Amino acid sequence: MIKALVGILVFVINTVYKNRPYPRFYVLETVARVPYFSYLSVLHLYETLGWWRKVDWLKVHFAESWNELHHLLIMEELGGSQQWVDRFLARHVALLYYWIIVAIYAINPRAAYHFMELVEEHAYASYDKFLQSNEATLKQEPAPQVAISYYRDGDLYMFDEFQTSHPPTERRPQIKNLYDVFVAIRDDEMEHVKTMAACQQPDAQLTLQSPHTPVFAAK
Repeated sequence: MIKALVGILVFVINTVYKNRPYPRFYVLETVARVPYFSYLSVLHLYETLGWWRKVDWLKVHFAESWNELHHLLIMEELGGSQQWVDRFLARHVALLYYWIIVAIYAINPRAAYHFMELVEEHAYASYDKFLQSNEATLKQEPAPQVAISYYRDGDLYMFDEFQTSHPPTERRPQIKNLYDVFVAIRDDEMEHVKTMAACQQPDAQLTLQSPHTPVFAAK
């Protein structure tokens, strides 16, 4: 079922947006944020009911949604959301997938995390292919201001927070042009893949921690 859900999403995006990369990435990033909203909704429900409290998971998933938000803002600045039909499709698919992932996460969290792992793997492959095909052109284009503010000049606490595979401050993208921006986005997607894989481990509820948790920093 998870593979089918991902397959439908990938088929629609790749078919409808075959020759329109920025609108395709806009739709992809709109939908890619949604599962993190679903996870947060269910986790807040559990905490409200007194069933389970795990503040590190809330921090990590919020940071993941924050990262995907900036990917989306970059695509909007590049013109990916100019046509209403693209906005219509992206928002309605996102709404559908939000409720689907809420239901899956409440029943089987590992399956919900596997869904997002596959989505992020597809995003990584899509950006990597785009970089290989357009390297020369992208290196001639300036970086969008939102990318400069997020990756280079802003407060990088939230940037570090979603990358659970290594200590904070280890990764600092260099943003000089549009090519560098897409490299950073591509590499973000792989960090999401790693975090989603970590969330599926049998002992994840005990071991998965925020990168800024002192215990993690001491490892």
